Amino acid sequence: MDDTAESSVRPEDSVAADRTTEDLLAGDEESTSLLGGDGMSRWQAAKYVTPFLLIGLFDLVLLLGWGLDPLWGFMILPPILFVSVLGWIAFRTGFASDRTGEP
Repeated sequence: MDDTAESSVRPEDSVAADRTTEDLLAGDEESTSLLGGDGMSRWQAAKYVTPFLLIGLFDLVLLLGWGLDPLWGFMILPPILFVSVLGWIAFRTGFASDRTGEP
């Protein structure tokens, strides 16, 4: 009787366990080729993120116009900018694309 947790794992399969990270990530090259290599251009990523940034800034101006203390505006602005930059990075690197590999 085997003492392994999974019965399909055999000592002769230990060669497959010596795979490197490069071997494991070799299939990712095909999924990024759909995006033209390294994801989108900076311009395309900026076009996708700009409406959300403008909505956040408009909300900030609206709140300040209603008489909100400017300190609150200072506290609201960093999350708006952070999420916008995070979205830009996600679009730029292709992280926000389909990762299933299906066409």
